[in-house]
Amino acid sequence: MVGEEERDGSAAEREALAADEGASSIKVAVRVRPLSAREKAASIASVIRVIEGQTVVVLDPADGAIAYGPGANRTREKQYSFDHAFDDSTSQEEVFNLTTRDLVDYVLRGLNCTAFAYGPTGSGKTHTMTGTADEPGVMPRTLERLFERMRAQTANTFRVRISYIEVYNECVYDLLRPSGAAGGGGAAHGNGANAFGGLDLREDPVKGMFVAGVHEEEVTEPSAVLAQLERGNARRTTEATRANATSSRSHAVLQILIESREALANVQTSLELGKLSLIDLAGSERMGKTNNAGARLREGNKINQSLLALANCINALGDKAKRGQFVNYRDSKLTRLLKESLGGNSKTVMLCCLAPSADAFEETTSTLKYAHRAKNIKTKAVRNSTSVTAHIAEYQQIISDLRTEIGNLRDQLQHVSAMEPPSLPHSPDLNATLARRAALRSAGVLRASHEPSRSLSRAAAHSSHGGAAGGAADGDGTPDGLS
Repeated sequence: MVGEEERDGSAAEREALAADEGASSIKVAVRVRPLSAREKAASIASVIRVIEGQTVVVLDPADGAIAYGPGANRTREKQYSFDHAFDDSTSQEEVFNLTTRDLVDYVLRGLNCTAFAYGPTGSGKTHTMTGTADEPGVMPRTLERLFERMRAQTANTFRVRISYIEVYNECVYDLLRPSGAAGGGGAAHGNGANAFGGLDLREDPVKGMFVAGVHEEEVTEPSAVLAQLERGNARRTTEATRANATSSRSHAVLQILIESREALANVQTSLELGKLSLIDLAGSERMGKTNNAGARLREGNKINQSLLALANCINALGDKAKRGQFVNYRDSKLTRLLKESLGGNSKTVMLCCLAPSADAFEETTSTLKYAHRAKNIKTKAVRNSTSVTAHIAEYQQIISDLRTEIGNLRDQLQHVSAMEPPSLPHSPDLNATLARRAALRSAGVLRASHEPSRSLSRAAAHSSHGGAAGGAADGDGTPDGLS
């Protein structure tokens, strides 16, 4: 019964996943970080309220300051609704369970999935995506869940490869391998020496958008992926600014490629290719607040340029009146990387991070406006499945695997045949009773076998006796009076 219940549950899960495949809207979740120590010290009030886990209300920070004139009785309070809204007390685990946990099953079924964090600088995007050793973020939790689900699916074998890149000043760099090992060209990283080579973005009709020459590391354990993630984060460009002591100066993109095929080798097998993209975007900046100069100012300009291109794509895709029109993804390398995630073959989750302080009111309302518009974006996820025919050189391995499978089955049959049935306990009375019952049954069979012959003998005797007493009869045995 337990096995049947498990099969029924897995069948229901597959049906639910199949029903979710196809056209769907981007899932949008909003997370509000706690007030920072600087904001508390300056007695800056929080202007964001989360209601019932879905509604975000932004209060007017100047509410009541205007008592007369054209602005009297006019408020800037805003209210938005999303799929999920998390306040400053929400744990990392809860955020993961309600956002990216379901993406893992879709990826293992051969779909493309994306999760990216969006918001102004200092709003907690990197903490939400990567987290810390004590509080892991969305990325490490998703990877743990991915390998956990793969270990549970014993009928398939998986091959997992990862790549980790950053988009810094509109140039793409590999975070897993230095330029010397990659054979890169030694492009300039900002205004100084670069430790990583610049890479090109290319588009393939089958693979979609990809980074040419990026290093892909094959991994078999989640610990190996986390080690590579930690190594890449150490190489990522971060600098201290007035708004954030550890401000990310680049967009980081972690891609996990999963190949799934049947565990039992065959001449022709089905291959499913899933791709999971986890993206930590750099935060938008207002130069008047950050007071950046020099390299930091140029970095902020490039970040704002790429995020503006992303906002324009969201506007074009989310506006129902403009649906079906041309969307310019080529304004930035970030939007080119997100082309499939925003309007193509992908299941997408958008995590918007907000700063609750009153002095971030403009950035907060701008972020919420784009997040609310992103809910109208439709994507269509299609399974990346193909049939692969084995090369003749692989036939020997297939035959070897089949022989091994046959040998295992033969051993199981011999083990079952060698098992003796349980013997009855020795008892003289029981044995005597069984013997008497066997004798009675055999006597009954003999009696039944003699009954037909005895009946025939009685019938023949009765016929001869009747012929002598009843007089002459015709040759066919019929009396004369009836002929």
